[in-house]
Amino acid sequence: MANVVVVESPAKAKTIEKYLGSDFRVLASFGHVRDLPPKDGSVRPEEDFAMDWEADDRGQKQVRAIASALKGADRLYLATDPDREGEAISWHVQEMLQRQGALRGKKVARITFNEITKRAVQHAIAHPRELDTPLIEAYLARRALDYLVGFRLSPVLWRKLPGSRSAGRVQSVALRLICEREAEIESFIPREYWTVQARFATPSGAPFTARLTHHEGRKLDQFDLNDEAKAMRAKAAVEAGEFSVASVEKRRVRRNPPPPFQTSTLQQEASRKLGFGAQMTMRTAQSLYEGVEIGGETVGLITYMRTDGVQMAREAIQELRSHIKGAFGEDYVPGAPREYSSRAKNAQEAHEAIRPTDVSRTPEKVARYLSEQQRRLYELVWKRAVASQMQSAELDQTTVEIDDKSGRTKLRATGSVIAFDGFLKLYKEDRDDVADDDDETRILPPMREKDPLKRGEVMAEQHFTQPPPRYSEASLVKKLEELGIGRPSTYASILQVLQDREYVRLDRKRFVPEDRGRLVTAFLVSYFERYVDTGFTAGLEEQLDDISGGRADWRAVMRRFWEDFARALDATSDLKISDVIDRLDEELGPHFFPRRADDGTDPRLCPACNAGRLGLRLGRTGAFIGCSNYPECRYTRPLAVPGAEGESGGGFQEGIRVLGTDPATGEEVTMRRGPYGVYVQLGEGTTDAKGKAVKPRRASLPRGSDPEGMDLDRALALLSMPRIVGVHPEAGEEITSNLGRFGPYLKMGNLSKSLDRDDDPLTIGLNRAVALLADAKPRGVTLGEHPKGGGPVEVRRGRFGPFVMHGKRVANLPRGTEMEQVTLDEAVTLLAEKGKEMAPLKGRKGAAKAKPAAKSAKAEAPAEAAPRKAPVRKAAAATAKKPAAAKKPAARKAASAKKAV
Repeated sequence: MANVVVVESPAKAKTIEKYLGSDFRVLASFGHVRDLPPKDGSVRPEEDFAMDWEADDRGQKQVRAIASALKGADRLYLATDPDREGEAISWHVQEMLQRQGALRGKKVARITFNEITKRAVQHAIAHPRELDTPLIEAYLARRALDYLVGFRLSPVLWRKLPGSRSAGRVQSVALRLICEREAEIESFIPREYWTVQARFATPSGAPFTARLTHHEGRKLDQFDLNDEAKAMRAKAAVEAGEFSVASVEKRRVRRNPPPPFQTSTLQQEASRKLGFGAQMTMRTAQSLYEGVEIGGETVGLITYMRTDGVQMAREAIQELRSHIKGAFGEDYVPGAPREYSSRAKNAQEAHEAIRPTDVSRTPEKVARYLSEQQRRLYELVWKRAVASQMQSAELDQTTVEIDDKSGRTKLRATGSVIAFDGFLKLYKEDRDDVADDDDETRILPPMREKDPLKRGEVMAEQHFTQPPPRYSEASLVKKLEELGIGRPSTYASILQVLQDREYVRLDRKRFVPEDRGRLVTAFLVSYFERYVDTGFTAGLEEQLDDISGGRADWRAVMRRFWEDFARALDATSDLKISDVIDRLDEELGPHFFPRRADDGTDPRLCPACNAGRLGLRLGRTGAFIGCSNYPECRYTRPLAVPGAEGESGGGFQEGIRVLGTDPATGEEVTMRRGPYGVYVQLGEGTTDAKGKAVKPRRASLPRGSDPEGMDLDRALALLSMPRIVGVHPEAGEEITSNLGRFGPYLKMGNLSKSLDRDDDPLTIGLNRAVALLADAKPRGVTLGEHPKGGGPVEVRRGRFGPFVMHGKRVANLPRGTEMEQVTLDEAVTLLAEKGKEMAPLKGRKGAAKAKPAAKSAKAEAPAEAAPRKAPVRKAAAATAKKPAAAKKPAARKAASAKKAV
């Protein structure tokens, strides 16, 4: 072996090793091998942004394996992903190997490939390069920025706003966009308007519909008919008129295909068409990029999926054009290849667009080798790439103007006919928050000027203007891209962090800010407005791009940022918590205490004492709403809008409400408020035989439940959860409903599924449960039998990420590795490594207890713990002593008597 190649994932390593042959050994780094330690001082601005790096156990282990492989090698190829993070991983690996002295006499080369195919990998080996220093410096600057904002801003938030912490440098800007959109929706005042339409028939009897555009000789604007009386007068005018065709205008328009996917547009379209979240899209795309088993060979099906470029290689374009000609005909191939350029702000266009590595592998041909998610996403990528090189579609648009005899009332009918479908034969792009234009699908019958028309029914319809829609994953990614915030590799993590920290939630696939998220945003806008400003953040992204392009010094960029940021931090040192709360109370008052249009009463009037004023308050666990007459009035409620979803309703003055007595136990059933909301409780708890306290049985109220409507029967039903719904008619397994940390859910075997907002865990029926479980994902998957220990080896999804399990032994998956990527061999290896990390230590009763393995024999047996020599007489007696089971009953009885004497 003369060469060692380092890639990021084990799956990629196996594929590439097959392509390169026996002269190469390919090893995986399992992502980043080291990172900044999560403690203050890891980045030191006072030392010109010196940074400390720390490798975890897995990182050290992987680098040791690479160093060991290099002992018999001549050259090291660093072949991590072709982006900034990939360049950083290669740099970290090289730095750690140099410190160990493993690179003496070795040649080091950096190679990249945009697709995992034999041709691309061999071409990369033949064309190595040096590490890209500007790209590494851009990574250092970005990492230092995120660290300093996180570790310097979070303590300020915690001190001034207990229970809160920073969402992150870029995440905070995304959170602000979501919160500001919600504020727009809340402050939106709908306006009424009416439209008038009439049905007509041509002289040949063909029907069509037209809309009123002119009334009483004047062109109508949207709000000219703003009440029913005006609309009825306009309707009467149409009903009284005699109409004919005033003009017919036809024109042909061309519609060009959309460009091939980049990361952001793939996430947007997968969200619209497939219902995939950003994380799911990227995981599935990663598996298609790294390769799937087809005919005994691992094949990468798509090019690299983290890119903001839309251009494609010349060879790929020619392959697409040839396929289009063969599959659809000469008419569908444009005269010249289509060239695309990104319109997104700050686009780097460092890589190709996302496309199939071989267009001849159609979705139909590879479908049987793919999972359902992989198949659907591959089909989307394949169709988009092929359509991007197809001929434009041509549509004939027709506009018919209709007049009455007086000329004072006019209507218009519009429609389109597809004259040539072009790329629409294969692909049509979806749109966000835009109703489909009926003109594209409406076909008007043939008409000529001055044709008399027969009028049918006239309709007047009331409408109200709608507030701007909440952001979906697709529309938020699109907005971030337009603003120049974030980069292809960051969009999925931005959205996930906001959900993980419970600053936002997804409701009907739309982002709704949680009240804690609005509180943090209001604080940041009040005291750190510049650092959550979209323009400032986009400008910072441009500076980072300048660093990666070699046009700026990273330390100079950091100095400018830190000077201003440090001053902003210092300015908050003298802030009093009371001042912060007063300012936030004023800022968020319209949200938490909306005006009541029905009775006009003060929304801040305390409902318990009818005298105090409600306002924001701070406790040890965070913010809440309380009465100004505290401690005389103890009314509180969670930080939520009254009556809003997830709000747990009115406060009980003493915090406890008696609902009745449980007929089975005779214990009192009460409803109480705790730090996490309202719950019901049975009794007051007991003590066991050893005098140890036993907590009473409790159950939280489901989200959306009204505490005021809680009664004894419903409380007892909640306390009796889980509830058996029934037996699955096909699987034959029992289905139960229960309440969990994240709300009500169904469970059947290793399947679980959250209930929709309208489903009640206490009343849900079997048919509905079966329908919901049809889309459920298993919590774990059995990979196979353990080759040595027997028994199943499983991969499961846990609270802190995926892990593999065999019996009671558990091993976490490497960071960045997904459940779907793990094979049985990899799982067995991880479990074996975990076993080596744990050394057996016998306890008092001989039970083995796990202890971290010692690093050396000396550490394992320290001098002060060394065993003393036993007396010779006692040692001989111990050696001669027989096992108790071997003694005869008489001998055992004599021995017992002797021991008693």
